[in-house]
Amino acid sequence: MSRKNRKKSAKTAKKGLLPGELVHIGERRVEEALVSVIEYSPETFLERKNIANDFECKRPEGENILWINVDGLHDTELLQQIGKQFSIHPLVLEDICNTGQRPKMEDYGDYLYIVMKMATWDAEREWVDFEQVSLVLTQNCVLSFQERPGDVFEPVRQRLRLGKGRIRKQGADFLAYSLLDSAVDEYFMLLEQIGDQVEKLEDDLLDEPGEHIVAGIHDLKREMIYLRKTAWPLREVVSMLERSETLVTTDTQLYARDLYDHVIQVIDSIETLRDIISGMLDVYLSSVSNRMNEIMKVLTIIATIFIPLTFLAGVYGMNFKYMPELQWKWAYPAVWLVMLGTAGWMVRFFRRKGWL
Repeated sequence: MSRKNRKKSAKTAKKGLLPGELVHIGERRVEEALVSVIEYSPETFLERKNIANDFECKRPEGENILWINVDGLHDTELLQQIGKQFSIHPLVLEDICNTGQRPKMEDYGDYLYIVMKMATWDAEREWVDFEQVSLVLTQNCVLSFQERPGDVFEPVRQRLRLGKGRIRKQGADFLAYSLLDSAVDEYFMLLEQIGDQVEKLEDDLLDEPGEHIVAGIHDLKREMIYLRKTAWPLREVVSMLERSETLVTTDTQLYARDLYDHVIQVIDSIETLRDIISGMLDVYLSSVSNRMNEIMKVLTIIATIFIPLTFLAGVYGMNFKYMPELQWKWAYPAVWLVMLGTAGWMVRFFRRKGWL
């Protein structure tokens, strides 16, 4: 389903519904919603995958941190069950179900709600695949909601499994930061792929400009516009996380400040690629215009050469009775000699002027 159709379906699905009423809006990317749970502390680690829909999980006790991940947003009953267990506001659950949300962060006192777009490169179709990810951060728990299985969070899971770094020694706020950081790091990988596409398109543009080049430029331009819409609000999200006075420790705020710098770098790279792509369209139009000018120049020179030749042929093509040249023995070859000499002189003249 295209983004345009998804926007239309979102407007249609929301019509006439009460605020807080759960309706999945967007493309259904998985047949059955899947739940995975990771609970850890500095000394312990427990992971459960593909839990059934009758999932029930209590808040962790002590220093344990709980990470619950849901793949599939169409199962509204499961979302209501999770929302009831963790006292999540119905409006938050409504935003989780709606995949057309703008990246944002909202503070509900007992928990923080974060929405972002996870962007990955689809190598098979050679375009950017966007997926909405929602995070709910509580005192010792992080809830993540995704549209489908497969994400950029596997390095975070691996660090938790191996106990590397400081992630298992920190709280739930550091886990939420780590998830955001993984998503931002994927933007850098994505921009490298887009940069390669731009370089390839530039080479094709210089070697053999054609209509397929214009289609490729417009596709990239459209992807960069959507990528910009997802990256710019992320700057505000990270800034709010850095300044948050609830559920975020001073240590995590320092890391959020570094993440803010990374987001700025992503935005700068996006703007640079947008300028390059826009310039490519100007280069294409200039190339087409120059090529047309070269063709018109050659045709004009050919027409100019034939003007005097046409004049001579027209004069001696007239059927007057008293034309003395018509009676000459060498008149025909003489006319050919004059015509060839005239054409040769004009070609030489054009070359000396640099017109040919």
